[in-house]
Amino acid sequence: MNHIFDHTRESLKQTLSNAGMKPFRAEQAWQWVYSKGVTDPEQMTNLGAADKKALASAVGLALPTITAEQHAEDGVIKWLFKLSDGQEIETVFIPQGKRGTLCVSSQVGCTLTCRFCHTGTQGLARNLTAAEIIAQVWLAKKQMADFTPNNTARKLTNIVFMGMGEPLYNKDNVFTACHILMDEKGFAMGGRKITISTSGVAPEIEAIGEELGVNLAISLHSADDETRTKIMPINKKYSLPILKKAISNFKLRENRRITWEYVLLKNVNDSLEDADKLIAFIKKFPSLVNLIPFNPWPGSPFECSNPGTMNAFRDRIAKAGVDVTLRKTRGEDISAACGQLRSETSKRNTVSLQYPTVVAVYGSEKQQELSKIKVNIESTE
Repeated sequence: MNHIFDHTRESLKQTLSNAGMKPFRAEQAWQWVYSKGVTDPEQMTNLGAADKKALASAVGLALPTITAEQHAEDGVIKWLFKLSDGQEIETVFIPQGKRGTLCVSSQVGCTLTCRFCHTGTQGLARNLTAAEIIAQVWLAKKQMADFTPNNTARKLTNIVFMGMGEPLYNKDNVFTACHILMDEKGFAMGGRKITISTSGVAPEIEAIGEELGVNLAISLHSADDETRTKIMPINKKYSLPILKKAISNFKLRENRRITWEYVLLKNVNDSLEDADKLIAFIKKFPSLVNLIPFNPWPGSPFECSNPGTMNAFRDRIAKAGVDVTLRKTRGEDISAACGQLRSETSKRNTVSLQYPTVVAVYGSEKQQELSKIKVNIESTE
């Protein structure tokens, strides 16, 4: 039996119709779930007893467990969710002014083993279902009391598939989740508000533009084939010329641009020569270069570039007429910054409880103590 979050609105109507519900009642159930944040049929007051029973029997309604919620000093929130099979994933909310971005995971772990990314050290356990992707958004909104009337400001305004995993290695479920997120009678997230970030799964890139119309981000990190292969093994399969050709075929919507993610690694990819190679690689595309200071994690072989080097790299790109930002690190004190996500909740001896109970809420001071415990535990394995 599929979970209710696995269904688009039309497929839910069909499934519930097969269970004996009229289409307009199915629409009402959909609105309860996505507009009001209610998944318990008994709380859906405009459904009769027979419809509530049909709903409960036709689709799954259980939610992942929230085993930890961590708050950074800068307002970033990180959740660790335990799934029905005991696997765990991390999801991060990043507030910035009126904009609130949720960084969602698409896999439990990752198979790509990018050398600067902590998630890659975990290995891949499995893909997430569409329901498990949507659950991250639903639970985040619930925890932030963000199920509000349509005429009020929402805390969560943007979705980025930049959490654990490679989204295009779970294409079908990610695309289904995007259709659900964009439904006008649900979360109503426009295509401009959703970004799929890929490390370069070239054959699937064109489909993002053709089937979804959401934003594209490329985790590039080097425009030199040899360097990129050293830090990103996927480059052995999809080299820079192959990747560039795939991006050339991407249907870029009007007034959109491609975002190029670039983690700056000291003495690896941060020279002015590296900047010039990047400029040459992206010059034919409407672009935004997002420079990311490397965020260290236990056992990492890299260091962050020094401020002067990062500023010089940024200025070189800007002088070439390319829009560029040097990202401020967010959520580093709770290991929620870019490249730091890794499922480790099972090592905390937490107790499995069902939503809405949260096992533990950690502030930055508590998290510093927790990080030390993690390192000690990992060093004994």
